[in-house]
Amino acid sequence: MKVNNVELVISAVRPDQYPENVLPEFALAGRSNVGKSSFINKMLARKSLARISSKPGKTQTLNFYKIEETLYFVDVPGYGYAKVSKKEREAWGKMIEQYITSGDRVNGVILIVDLRHPPTKDDVMMYGFLKYHEIPCIIIATKSDKIPKSKWQKHLKVTRETLKLDPNDQIVMFSSETGQGKDEAWKAIQQLY
Repeated sequence: MKVNNVELVISAVRPDQYPENVLPEFALAGRSNVGKSSFINKMLARKSLARISSKPGKTQTLNFYKIEETLYFVDVPGYGYAKVSKKEREAWGKMIEQYITSGDRVNGVILIVDLRHPPTKDDVMMYGFLKYHEIPCIIIATKSDKIPKSKWQKHLKVTRETLKLDPNDQIVMFSSETGQGKDEAWKAIQQLY
């Protein structure tokens, strides 16, 4: 997809703040510091639409990005080792769960994992949550440029096995540095709306 028009419509924390116009929505989930902002910026051909931070845990709201009047990317807070209080993490968890399971809003979840490492317990838990709620999922394995090509298949196998990946769910190797996987990611997204 060629992206010319993108806008951050709202940063929401409650259902009454979600946008009213009905367009397909794709939530972007992943642990803190996995490269969600870099993925968004590369997919939308922007340098700094989604702010990239050296401090994990910066996204604390549901950020609705409207793309070409066609669909939304919804950036949700990262999970994992963000240095925030347990109470804050629980509040984010409830906010994310409420959004993802809120009826027919979400067409799919783009689960972002780091290809260099096996998925974390949190990644496995998030994937299990999505499967339990029968929410379509696309796995984006970022940072492929950091691994020699000869080891890609080995790393993909570890990711598939650790997540116990459903054969219906796609996994796309992605690099925000080189743009690898950008077209495949758009194709996978378009199949879900």
